[in-house]
Amino acid sequence: MNANESRIIHEITPLSDKDCFYIAERYKKDFTYPIHCHQEFELNFVENGAGVKRIVGDSVEVIENYDLVLITGKDLEHSWEQHECRSKEIREITIQFSSDLFFKSFIHKNQFDSIRKMLEQAQKGLYFPMSAILKVYPLLNTLASESEGFYSVIKFLSILYELSLCNDAHTLASSSFAKTDIHSDSRRVQKVQDYINENYREEIRLSKLADLAGMTSVSFSRFFKLRTGKNLSEYIIDIRLGYATRLLVDSTQTIAEICYDCGFNNISNFNRIFKRKKGCAPKEFRDNYRKTKKII
Repeated sequence: MNANESRIIHEITPLSDKDCFYIAERYKKDFTYPIHCHQEFELNFVENGAGVKRIVGDSVEVIENYDLVLITGKDLEHSWEQHECRSKEIREITIQFSSDLFFKSFIHKNQFDSIRKMLEQAQKGLYFPMSAILKVYPLLNTLASESEGFYSVIKFLSILYELSLCNDAHTLASSSFAKTDIHSDSRRVQKVQDYINENYREEIRLSKLADLAGMTSVSFSRFFKLRTGKNLSEYIIDIRLGYATRLLVDSTQTIAEICYDCGFNNISNFNRIFKRKKGCAPKEFRDNYRKTKKII
């Protein structure tokens, strides 16, 4: 572990081996807990939090009044910062549960298929839109006050199931930052994605990727966009940026070294793309990220 990684708080949660989940409901005026990570899965809900800055891996966003995020990536850094929030009546509900809550034979039953897929997606942090929040709000609203343990578990499973049916949820951190594998239903796309992930430092030619897929360049470009939702060039940029943000956080390399080490061949181009994608310059991202860390 390098010097920068040691600054991340590794939270020890109150969850015991005999508990299905741990829930904390808080009414507060501000967020003070620094960026941290933990082994347990976490579902975090914020109400009246407009202006709060949410950090999940290399995703940095300012939230609206309501925010609901599921994080299942072990050691994926995250925090909610006060930023520009002026509310004095912030409500936060945090639910933490172990990865073995759904033991292997259970999570692979057909009835839990959508929950299993959601938990896999949430390794990068999964954000749920307002439509999903409204659907589970009545359950979330009363979960902490449920006195009967069995029924609280049923409520929690119902929350996870309803969220797993949401088609508009989107992941937050990049795969390369969160250190998660990329999976595709298409063997040809998977082969190309694996190649990009292994060779992102080098120049990647469209003709080479098309050959890997056994298609012409024009056909492959259309096929890749259809299957991934991204243009090939934007996909490669996002992979490289994910590795770059990880190095900005975890290493002492200069920005120029990181630029070239991640496959960008021009420092000014790297700075421009980084600012367009992340909303700030690489140096600002590094400085801001380190401000949220705490040495323990």
